[in-house]
Amino acid sequence: MSEWKQAVVIGASGGIGKGIADALEEEGVAVARYARSLTGAGHIDLEDEATIAAAARRIAEGPAPDLVIVATGLLHDGERGPEKAIDQLDPLWLARNFAVNAIGPALVAKHLLPLMPRSGKTIFAALSARVGSISDNRMGGWYGYRASKAALNQLIRTLAIEHKRRNDRSIVVALHPGTVDTALSKPFQGNVRPGGLFTPDRAAVQLLDVLDGLRAPDSGKLFDWEGKEVQP
Repeated sequence: MSEWKQAVVIGASGGIGKGIADALEEEGVAVARYARSLTGAGHIDLEDEATIAAAARRIAEGPAPDLVIVATGLLHDGERGPEKAIDQLDPLWLARNFAVNAIGPALVAKHLLPLMPRSGKTIFAALSARVGSISDNRMGGWYGYRASKAALNQLIRTLAIEHKRRNDRSIVVALHPGTVDTALSKPFQGNVRPGGLFTPDRAAVQLLDVLDGLRAPDSGKLFDWEGKEVQP
């Protein structure tokens, strides 16, 4: 982790995002924290591109970030949760899943990738999920979450190809953190095998260790918390 100098963490008020930001700061990395729940200069809403653009303008006034992590995600909200069957499909809920899980991170990339250094190792990472893997889908259900994370994985791959033309040592990746004890996973923790539920702090360190070991040929891929590639 010590190789990083300037980091941007989006979703820094959530469990994983806060854990990542705290761990980076403990290693002496300068961290700019952003989240929807933060007010003032730290506010960013992935469903509002104007807030992303405003954050990018503030970031551009300082040193170029060599690490950007989008630690956000939507699985449930109020009474809305992942669909168990086709009769639960709702266009507005599907659209919101895509807005937060796929479009939002892509817009962050749109505004922040151009601010990252044009040389040297840089990483842009977004939290994805194994359930976004089409080849790994054996149980069905969770239509919106699965599809939006699959879309994110494709967007990451496409961003990686384009950004490599700007910096051939750049890395753009998606990360599967495993099941973490956060509000996102809370309603579904009963199905987690013993030892399979991570604290946010542990998950953060595991993900940063994965990022630390990545190299340019890894760009465009999805890696789990153990550093193993997840097939699309």
